[in-house]
This record gives sequence, C-alpha cells and structure tokens, in this order.
Amino acid sequence: MLLKEIYQLAVETGKEVDPRDSKEIKRMLAKKKEEFDKLDDKEKELFDQASLSNPYADTRILSGQQDKEVNRVLMGIDIDTGEILVADRLTEKGTKIDAVIAHHPSGKALAGLYDVMHMQEDILNDLGVPVNIAEGIMAERINEVKRGLMPANHNKTRDAAEIFDIPLMCVHTPADNLVVNFLQNKINKEDLTTVGDVIDLLKKIPEYREATKLKAGPNIVIGSKENRAGKVVVEMTGGTGGSKQAYEKLAQAGVGTLVCMHIGEEHRKKAEENHINVIIAGHMASDSIGMNLLADKLVKKGIEVVSCSGLIRVKR
Repeated sequence: MLLKEIYQLAVETGKEVDPRDSKEIKRMLAKKKEEFDKLDDKEKELFDQASLSNPYADTRILSGQQDKEVNRVLMGIDIDTGEILVADRLTEKGTKIDAVIAHHPSGKALAGLYDVMHMQEDILNDLGVPVNIAEGIMAERINEVKRGLMPANHNKTRDAAEIFDIPLMCVHTPADNLVVNFLQNKINKEDLTTVGDVIDLLKKIPEYREATKLKAGPNIVIGSKENRAGKVVVEMTGGTGGSKQAYEKLAQAGVGTLVCMHIGEEHRKKAEENHINVIIAGHMASDSIGMNLLADKLVKKGIEVVSCSGLIRVKR
C-alpha cells in the first residue's frame, strides 16, 4: 500500500463507525469547503486542506511522501524520538520499517486536537442531552484544551522522523471510534446487571486481560461491584476528556455507568456527585483495541505490523 492509502483507509474506517450521523459529518465537511472557498489565494496556502475530506483534525500524515510504498510499519500508542530511533535501528539491522504509525497525535494533529472535541456535542445529544446545552457546556472546555496545547513542542517527533527520512502518521479519533463501537456493541449484547458484570465482561477481552496482568486493567473508581449498572455507556472518543458539567446532564439523561479510558480528578468528583458509576478500563489497553482493529485491516492488505510503545497486539 501507499502511505496515502493507509491514511485514507484509517479515515474512512473512522467514518464508518463514527458515533455521529453520517449526515452530520457531511455537513461539517461542507462547512469546511465553504470556509475554504471564501479565502483568497494567500489564505488558501495556509489552510489545512486535509480538513476538506478528513473530519478528524488529530489524524494526519506528518512526514514522508504520500506515494511512498509501505510494506512494514512500526505501530505504537505514543511515538516519540525514541521510537523513531527504534525504527531506524530495526532497518539498520535488516528489519526494514517503511513507516511509523502513532495513535496519540503530534505535530499539527496535536495542535488541532481541540477541533475534534465538537463531536462530543453530538454524542451528548444522542444520549439525551439537548444539543444547545451540549454545545454550551463543551465550548469552555474546547477553548481550555486549545489554550493548553498552544505552548507544546508539537513537531518534536516529526522533526526526528524527517531527519531519518522515516514516514510518520498518527491515527487518533478513527481508532478511538473503533474501540467505542467494539465495546459498546459487546456491552449492548450482554445482560449486565451490576458494575461487577461489566468488569467481568471487560476482563474477557484479551487486551484487558493482558493489561490486568500488568496491573493496568479495568478498575472501578466510582461505585462498587455490587452497584446496579443501569445504562452503560462507553466514553472513549472525541479527542480528550470533555466538560465537567456533562455528568449532571448525563445522569439526568439516565446514564448509570460510564466506561472510560481515563478520568481527571475534578471530573471524577463531578461524576461521583451525580451518582454515576465509573469504570476506568485502562488507557493503553483501550487504545490498543482501536489500533489493533485498524492493524488487522492493514494486515489483510499485506502490511506487516511491528508493535511497540504500549500497543498490546492482539489479532482478530
């Protein structure tokens, strides 16, 4: 496959399992096109034209020629300069790495992470929160994340990849969409009465079983195994953690248990105040599921995947 074909496959796969209605994605892309068309030629040169066809600002080719032929990739959750050196060293020792694929974004994909968070407005709306309220409570949080990202050294990893002439890309929200779709479908098919039942289901999944052995598996951070689970919702996509104000609205909408990758302490307190059970499934294990589902698609296309940096590789 060509590098651009891998990128396109990742984006299209993310769209297929996106929690939003496909009409909403098309509306967003059309809005971007209208915005682009209104710009003059100088402004168009600075515009991120990938956003015209890709609704995920945190998923981009960061380095390398798009027509580069790729037969083997190094894939990991967090890719930094160290992993770029690993790729170069493997190539030097005879295991040629044609490209590196990260899950967590860097470069312009990290700088634009906040833009993906708007999808949380639609997710909240689908769960029963009025869209005007969803947009209102997310606005402050999105701007907070945007400001927080501004001083970051976004291009550190990309610069290392360019020095070694190693193509680099990141696949964030499409992979998160995959794990949410995978887990929510499993949960919906089961008759889960208690929070303990949810934990037991998660621990049957290979990535979470392995993470449990490494002391990084599913844990209940609010509630107990005996608590009735109620409506169980997987909350693992949309860029990063949303608004603290969302928990009151989710409780009012009937959500009983949230299954998350991670949760900040202030968010945890708000969820507790609103009597929502919270399971932290595990960050690396959850991200591994999403990336594994993508990796399996690449393997079917003839790409060899070498895992690193927290990716618990499981083939399905």
